[in-house]
Amino acid sequence: MKNGIENGYYHEITPGGFGIAIKAGKVLFSEQSEFQKVEVFETESQLGRVLTLDDLMMTTEGDEFHYHEMIAHIPMMHHKCPQSVLVIGGGDGGTVREVLKHKTVEKVVLCEIDGMVIDACKKYLPTISCGLDDKRVEILVQDAIEYIKNKKNEFDIVLIDSTDPMGPGEGLFTEEFYTNVKNSLKEGGIIAAQSESPFVNKEEIKKMYNLLKKVFPICSTYTSNIPTYPGGYWAWAFCSETVKPLSYFDDERCNEITKTCKIYNKDYHMARFALPNYLKELL
Repeated sequence: MKNGIENGYYHEITPGGFGIAIKAGKVLFSEQSEFQKVEVFETESQLGRVLTLDDLMMTTEGDEFHYHEMIAHIPMMHHKCPQSVLVIGGGDGGTVREVLKHKTVEKVVLCEIDGMVIDACKKYLPTISCGLDDKRVEILVQDAIEYIKNKKNEFDIVLIDSTDPMGPGEGLFTEEFYTNVKNSLKEGGIIAAQSESPFVNKEEIKKMYNLLKKVFPICSTYTSNIPTYPGGYWAWAFCSETVKPLSYFDDERCNEITKTCKIYNKDYHMARFALPNYLKELL
């Protein structure tokens, strides 16, 4: 069975031979961009509307907070005053929305290669993309690999909210790219990067962390559950030259942000860096 909508259901099968099925409703948007097939469709489920790229799940209205709150708040809460933030990928806008909850933030640059993703999400996923019109946000429709090459000492936080290491996202998983990201950070800067499913994508994770550890002296992993992602379990890399996970925490900012979140809170944050044995062995 191929991924995509067939016989009234959206199916996605992982390389491990298992996956999910969601009862699909009306297709709201389906176009082929320069880079990929972009599709938004209704579902007859608690997930609401769904965004897929090349028939792979990217986000749903029902569970998107599981991903966006984790990629944004975990690294940002460990920075004493995050003012400038770069989001690479993330054209749905969910990561930007969460970043803007931090009252210290003065500027967010969203660098997304595919403008069609941004436009489709603004129109059909407004609860996710709502932060993209904020005056603090600069949207760049361009290749982040080129954009980051000459950036030095510019960002407090870089969030790599990329697709999988294939197609337009492939170049975001290289030592050269990670080195350029490191150079773009200010002193005390932190990056967080989505790093696939520890259960489904074992080889991809191993390769990615080997590269990251060559570039960053501090490279840790945190995890959380995402109901609609492969395996239901996801990982993010936390990297910095000087900042260790949990070495600093902003309780005041955390208390304010927790009020706006569905999954994030301090207790949950502190537990994210506890890893299962099989993931420790993999890394």
